[in-house]
Amino acid sequence: MTATDIIQLKYFAGEPRHSQSGEFFDVFDPSTGGLIAHAPRCTAAEVEEAIQAARAAFPAWSGTPALKRVQVLYRFRELIDQHLDELTLSVCTENGKVWEEAQGDVLKAREAVEVACGIPSLMMGESLMNASSGFDTVLYREPLGVFAGIAPFNFPAMIPMGWMMPICIATGNTMVLKAASMTPMTSIRMLELLYEAGLPKGVVNLVTCSRREAEMLLTHPDVQGITFVGSTAIGLHVYSTAAAHGKRVQALCEAKNHALVLEDAPLERTARGIINAGLGCAGERCMALPVVAVQESVADRLVELLVKFAGERKVGPAYDKTSELGPLVSEGHRRFVTDWIAKGVEEGARLVLDGRGVSVKGYEGGYYLGPCIFDHVQPGMSCGDQEIFGPAICIKRVVNFEEGLAVMNANPFANGSVIFTQSGHYARTFAARTHGGMVGINVGIPVPVGMFPFAGRKRSFFGDLHTLGKDGIRFFTESKCVTSTWFDEAEMKKQKIDTWDGVLQR
Repeated sequence: MTATDIIQLKYFAGEPRHSQSGEFFDVFDPSTGGLIAHAPRCTAAEVEEAIQAARAAFPAWSGTPALKRVQVLYRFRELIDQHLDELTLSVCTENGKVWEEAQGDVLKAREAVEVACGIPSLMMGESLMNASSGFDTVLYREPLGVFAGIAPFNFPAMIPMGWMMPICIATGNTMVLKAASMTPMTSIRMLELLYEAGLPKGVVNLVTCSRREAEMLLTHPDVQGITFVGSTAIGLHVYSTAAAHGKRVQALCEAKNHALVLEDAPLERTARGIINAGLGCAGERCMALPVVAVQESVADRLVELLVKFAGERKVGPAYDKTSELGPLVSEGHRRFVTDWIAKGVEEGARLVLDGRGVSVKGYEGGYYLGPCIFDHVQPGMSCGDQEIFGPAICIKRVVNFEEGLAVMNANPFANGSVIFTQSGHYARTFAARTHGGMVGINVGIPVPVGMFPFAGRKRSFFGDLHTLGKDGIRFFTESKCVTSTWFDEAEMKKQKIDTWDGVLQR
């Protein structure tokens, strides 16, 4: 895009509209560094308007039969397919993911929509006739009202329009989405398609705003719950603040996922899997694989292979379908990552592959960073313990399985953990004893499909119910138990009624 293509984005409070704030967030193309859009910095009044639009839409939408609600999602799913290339290009252009990764971002959103289409069955409750003598009990699952979703920059399709929106509205709730100010374009376009699919006015509303206005969502009496993805520091604030105001919260936060490579692993295939998991999406994902604990006996060979395969990755603009490693999302984030690389060198880790200073001909203004690999990362080094969120892999050498497992479990984050081995014994033991909530056995990115929850643990997640799967359905609904009995003639003539009125078996 050129300067003449700069888009003035709208927000949704029941319907698309221009913000009256007069202030905007600049949206850049990471591949070129060029300005491509202005996103509105919505005012507090405009965020309030979005909340009230969702509140007004709730009674009719929650009263709509589930079978009819999901018809909108069926049509939305078809529109995603029809606009797949357009949406993929949008992710490439605003986020910097290369084509295949960007398309996967959109397809993971579609996957969650498909899961949500099963809500008429998945939302069904439970019942028992004669739960006590003559008394029947039915459990229903009901929507709560308005939910707020606070999305990060790194998955502009999958997270807001997959993890957050589909199950929320399929179960009968309404939503206010705060899109990431750096990457709002894909979310806005997908919301346009959702309304094209027949969604009633106000069921989903979208704002781009500063943290100050977003704080309203955490305390507003008309918001029943918060689903959040972002840093641990902000996630903990979101969780503690919203929970203190009586809201249910799921806060998905940082990670430092580890892999354990045992000496019996097929090293070449293992190395390719690690490169894919560590460098995919330029490392800007909470299920990246930035740390490898490898058995010392095979460490030299594994490092050699990692350096070789990482060096073969073609760095280039996101929308060039031959590119294998795209830019980081912003110049500020590139500085953040390169500062971490410099700190790792200062701490004594060996930088065996240095991707700093990489440049792409014709795209010199882009936010590129080549693959970086550290070897001999020791306990306590921040590069091996904290989330870098970039294309950097750290090697921690260990003597055996037990030391490797201990190194991994010492980390405060616990989204995912992986083992590469051909041993069924070690694989089973690892699955039982690792702290990771999502475990891979020879799988570098152990993200389950949407029928299962995204099950982070420790400081990677705050809350009780995870996103997606059955957890997601429970998060967006509340149980209601209805117990009933019908009086026969003898019951009607009773002079004395049991204190427990028949609901206790005696």
